[in-house]
Amino acid sequence: MPPSTASTQCGTLYIVATPIGNLGDISQRAADVLGRVDCIAAEDTRHSQRLLQALGIQKPLFALHEHNERERFGQLVDRLSAGESIALISDAGTPLISDPGFVLVRAARERGLTVTPVPGPCAITTALSAAGLPTDRFTFEGFLPAKRKARADALTSLKKEMRTLVFYEAPHRIRETIDEIASVMGEEREVVLARELTKAFETFYSGPAGRVAEMLAEDSYSERGEYVVMVAGASAAVEDATTVDADRMLEVLLAELPVKVAAKMTAEITGLSRNELYQRALALK
Repeated sequence: MPPSTASTQCGTLYIVATPIGNLGDISQRAADVLGRVDCIAAEDTRHSQRLLQALGIQKPLFALHEHNERERFGQLVDRLSAGESIALISDAGTPLISDPGFVLVRAARERGLTVTPVPGPCAITTALSAAGLPTDRFTFEGFLPAKRKARADALTSLKKEMRTLVFYEAPHRIRETIDEIASVMGEEREVVLARELTKAFETFYSGPAGRVAEMLAEDSYSERGEYVVMVAGASAAVEDATTVDADRMLEVLLAELPVKVAAKMTAEITGLSRNELYQRALALK
């Protein structure tokens, strides 16, 4: 649908990707947009001010972060409607990818305003491009839960996912997370970690989960810098083994329990669908 006459008289919201480490990764288009907009909405204005100073740009900054976005997005939408052009940036990389901005972008689109992406660095694609894992299909899961039980549950729910898994993780939790991956998905599951991407101490750790856990324990710098965690998807053999195990479990339980109860218990243990297990139990019975 072409923009309405009203929307063409309004300003534009630019979603501008900024470097994740190396300042040389800023695009000329990104620098040009930041230099001509009326205002820049930034996750951390002090952090972004350093970037703008390096680029020789002086623009008013508007703080927009996860703690105030729902209270302040309306001010930016009103300014866009009044004809101002605004750039949205995060501390690093592409805005909205595990960063603030969703509320603002959605509201701007609902009002019929123009939202224009200015593409550039993103930690997810940067890490995947050098990881050596399949990238034809992958799923980004953001940050895993901080608490151990919730994190283990999340990993268990993804154990049979056949796409490459991608997470972000904080340095102080990285060892616990890799230990949990090894425990839940197996010590032989292939893992690649990317730390400090595009920076002076960029580091990749790769290998079976158990070995990567050892690498982290041996590296005194492993708890410094943000991480992208990439886990190879489950193989078809893992799925087949799970099905075989479920069938064997059903056979054992069916010898002592009703079909419904056996299916329910197997579902709770394996995480498989109760309805599917019920039908399988009927067939086995």
